[in-house]
Amino acid sequence: MFSSSRFTLRRRPLAAVGAAAALALTLAACGSSSDSSSMPGMDHGIKSSAASSPSATASTGDMPGMDHMADGNRLSDTQDGYRLTSSGQSLPAGKQAAYRFTVTGPDGKPVTSFAIDQTKRMHFYAIRSDLTGFQHLHPAMAVDGTWTADLASLAPGSWRTFASFTPDSGADKGKDFVLSRTVTVPGQAAKTPLPPAAGSTQVDGYTVTVKGELMAGMAHPLTVSVAKDGKPVTELQPYLNTYAHLTAFHEGDAAFAHLHPTTKVNEDHGGPDLSFHAELPTAGNWRLFLQFQTGGKLHTAALTLRVG
Repeated sequence: MFSSSRFTLRRRPLAAVGAAAALALTLAACGSSSDSSSMPGMDHGIKSSAASSPSATASTGDMPGMDHMADGNRLSDTQDGYRLTSSGQSLPAGKQAAYRFTVTGPDGKPVTSFAIDQTKRMHFYAIRSDLTGFQHLHPAMAVDGTWTADLASLAPGSWRTFASFTPDSGADKGKDFVLSRTVTVPGQAAKTPLPPAAGSTQVDGYTVTVKGELMAGMAHPLTVSVAKDGKPVTELQPYLNTYAHLTAFHEGDAAFAHLHPTTKVNEDHGGPDLSFHAELPTAGNWRLFLQFQTGGKLHTAALTLRVG
């Protein structure tokens, strides 16, 4: 369940790259408003996890949903005249919720023309401030430019939402954007400690191993291997035109990175090794979410990676 020659959050074409030394990952489910699924063991719901502390709402001190931080970490709701707006600053706890938002362009009008990127016009992410509860959706857009993301059950706490898109018209046609806002889920919330860095993890009976030593601000090869019952997996199916979708969030501020495998797609014959070209801008712990598909089922593995 995971899916870059730099920390750009831009999706890049697939091309071959090499491998490197040891680490591991885990991710959450990705789907459209109609195919959304939450990641097993990722504690996105009220019963299975404690939410992050409400006081951890964005480090800017602004009201929830009104973030204007540096866009290099994808923690701003504005960039180059584009703005992410939403009507509400809170979502209900313990049940599915529809999150509606709009992207406005430099002219102040809602953008309705988006390029298809990895088979979708919009990739939407939600993550709690303690880096649990990851959700990856592909929302639907109404004719007026309003998007609706159908989120699975949310636990109380501070959440950050990310909209990743590429305009298909105007001066910024073809340029990738990632804009974000915070939203509060009311209720008693307790922060869940981030799991320690590890070289491998398990999900749905699969063992995911990550090899690669990353240094902040430097590009390095990263290799993900998938096995089951001690045997290499070679039947990974294409998911969003890749064999793995990989997203990373930085501990403390939830800065966002989107990495793509360089392994070429050859029908349902992916694995066991997937290569990535990774560059993360900041040292510290990053929570990685890897999504991959086998037998028509999407798996999400999550793992903590230490970047020096």
